[in-house]
Amino acid sequence: MENIKVVAELLAKFSLLDWIGLAWFLVCWIGIELIISYGWLGYATLHGEANKLRLAWGRAMVQREQRIIDSSLIGNLLQSISYYANTSIYIIGALFAALGALDQLIAMASELPFARAPSREVAELKLLILFGIFVLAYFKFTWALRQFNLLLITLGSVPQMPSEEEIEHFSLKFAAVNTCAGNDFNRGLRAYYFGMAVMSWMVSATAFIISTFIIVYVLARREFVSPVLKGLLISSASGKTE
Repeated sequence: MENIKVVAELLAKFSLLDWIGLAWFLVCWIGIELIISYGWLGYATLHGEANKLRLAWGRAMVQREQRIIDSSLIGNLLQSISYYANTSIYIIGALFAALGALDQLIAMASELPFARAPSREVAELKLLILFGIFVLAYFKFTWALRQFNLLLITLGSVPQMPSEEEIEHFSLKFAAVNTCAGNDFNRGLRAYYFGMAVMSWMVSATAFIISTFIIVYVLARREFVSPVLKGLLISSASGKTE
């Protein structure tokens, strides 16, 4: 009971605007994840088009006699994800260091324009939330790494001269594992974006709300109306956007 009372007292130090900002943050993050995963009113998405290309890659891979190019492509993806996983560890270590220098961090944040200096307890909670986000990103990246390793195993399991049934079977299997790995990598990247919004929370709740809106706008624009999506929608037959 005493521990619950301490936690309740800590949470009571958040202002109403802080709670509104946190609720807005969670709604935006969960909402954009659902929209990207399931689409929006039938509109084409970068997520959906990338999944189509993964299936096309699988069908092309199965019918190649030499699959060195496919293993090289997966190897390049593994290097990119390893970079982000290592970076996440450095960020987590830096956040631990920031907890030890919290007074200086609060003093620095309070000097920024429109900043509202939080209490030490509130600043600790905000840093812990930020810490949790980058831990989540680390888990997503490392899980994506393992899945891309499984993709290499899937690639190695494809027979040299597959039958018609095996072509479709291994194409679908390759695309499914590739899609799962790519999705977790993208979720890790989005955690980085939303982590930046929480960083602005150290300045003020208003900055937190505005930053969250900007990040969701950027992610939605890239997913639904980005030039790369228009490029992927170009029909090979007509040369025009579908």
